[in-house]
Amino acid sequence: MGRAFEVRKRSMAKTAGQKSKVYSKYGKQLYVAAKNGSPDPEMNPTLLGLIEKAKRDQVPAHVIDKAIEKAKGAGGEDFAHARYEGFGPGNCSVIVDCLTDNNNRTITDVRTCFTKTGSKMGAPGSVSHFFDHLAILSFKGDNADEVMEAMLAADVDITDVESEDGYITVFAPTTEFYNAKSALQEAFPDAELEVAEITFVPQSQVELSGDDVATFEKFLTMLNDCEDVQDVYHNAVLPQ
Repeated sequence: MGRAFEVRKRSMAKTAGQKSKVYSKYGKQLYVAAKNGSPDPEMNPTLLGLIEKAKRDQVPAHVIDKAIEKAKGAGGEDFAHARYEGFGPGNCSVIVDCLTDNNNRTITDVRTCFTKTGSKMGAPGSVSHFFDHLAILSFKGDNADEVMEAMLAADVDITDVESEDGYITVFAPTTEFYNAKSALQEAFPDAELEVAEITFVPQSQVELSGDDVATFEKFLTMLNDCEDVQDVYHNAVLPQ
């Protein structure tokens, strides 16, 4: 499971958008988290987690502060979550998560990405059952048994703990994200979490080859260029 997650992360990194796109994505997510909860990170775990993730992705402090300050104002934009599923090049499974203030624009943009790469959008739930929706926390280390014991001692329900390539990765149900994170930070105060997120992990992989590789990279680039797309999950494996 851990290897599949890392493969997905590497695949996505190959087509990561420009900094402005990353800043815009986090700005929107931070705004929604602060608007729907408290603008005080200490009172809003979702917002705090996003701030930490944004910092790991080198989002400047002024971008983070601007989004939170904007959320403190009256009125403002009204964003809604939208999720689209389908089959990409090579018949890989794809989930596209969006934040939108205009559903017609968003679905048109996403559908265009599918259509222009010979891909096919599916109905809600058509591919999500091929993924596990999990909380994932990863940091440098090599003693999986010690981490497992710490989770059990804190009464945290976990799915798996893996040790691979000098990293410990904890997989847990999404509802246990903050409990697992708190338990890790308490048991291993010097550990720096390099991954701390809720994500979709593919249950199996589809290895792409030939023309499908270039088409898939074009597909991801088009999706990343869409204004409302926040995250793209897939089970494709590209040649190294």
